[in-house]
Amino acid sequence: MRNPVLVEVLRGALVESRHHGAVAVGDAGGATVFALGDVAAPVYPRSAVKALQALPLIESGAAEKFGFGEEELALACASHGGEPAHVAVAQRMLSRAGLDVAALECGAHWPSHQDSARALARAGTPSALHNNCSGKHAGFLCVACAGGIAHRGYADASHPVQREVRAVLESLTGIGLSEDRCGIDGCSIPTFALPLEALARAFARFGTGQGLAPERAKAAARLRAACAAQPYFVAGTGRFCTEVMKLFGGRVLVKTGAEGVFCGALPERGLGIALKCEDGATRAAEVAMAAVIARLLPLDGDERVALERFERPTLRNWNGIEVGGLRPGAEIAL
Repeated sequence: MRNPVLVEVLRGALVESRHHGAVAVGDAGGATVFALGDVAAPVYPRSAVKALQALPLIESGAAEKFGFGEEELALACASHGGEPAHVAVAQRMLSRAGLDVAALECGAHWPSHQDSARALARAGTPSALHNNCSGKHAGFLCVACAGGIAHRGYADASHPVQREVRAVLESLTGIGLSEDRCGIDGCSIPTFALPLEALARAFARFGTGQGLAPERAKAAARLRAACAAQPYFVAGTGRFCTEVMKLFGGRVLVKTGAEGVFCGALPERGLGIALKCEDGATRAAEVAMAAVIARLLPLDGDERVALERFERPTLRNWNGIEVGGLRPGAEIAL
């Protein structure tokens, strides 16, 4: 199946580039309510499923044991920018479990937030705390510690924490996760390829609690509330996920993943969303997600105007001159 154009890039009045991809929107019962492209093809969701991967942090009792609030829970769902506040919360999570940065198995990289990276370069070098996945990894470590499980090797697919995470993903998506579709993510944990239609169903369930056991539904609601209350800790300054959740609060949960993947939930509509741009372009995936939100969520005038800058962003050159922009493709736009 040839995937349609999700996003067009304009320079002047002409289309300069096109981003093809697929979109699935579904409900908790498994019905697909909107689809473009091949939504049955498996894709690696990467970081887009971090909120689902954080469910064991609450279900295991670790969040309660270590006294985690909204900041810690939001960071466990995050691909953060490595800003000082992000690093501090990740460090606090580890400290509550009696651990330090040496326990993290995610690797180190420079903050994606440029001001933070420059400040760090003047003072030293990055640690694993600056890794965008350090909150998720701190959550995994806390699950292990709360359960009396040896935490070393927690990133390996055979570790009890990763087996529990895998079981959560299988339960919410309704798909058995096979070894031949298992890869290794950038932060070294397993990532399983799944159809977009199954990911959309999982996020509809996560967003509504429908089809989930009562305790899991409560855990999902708690994570959603934390992300809505503390969206800065899900991404960071100026980032799409943070800004969109600041705009809509608990009405929208969105989470980016590497290689042009996005997942989200619209709880009031009972819907989950999963999309992927074939070429892996995050800029296009953001436009596509904004377009899906605009299509599905009832918006007042101010909300529509505020969302417009994400749905149709302007491109400027190094002199600040407007040279073009991005827009949703004809099949995804309203």
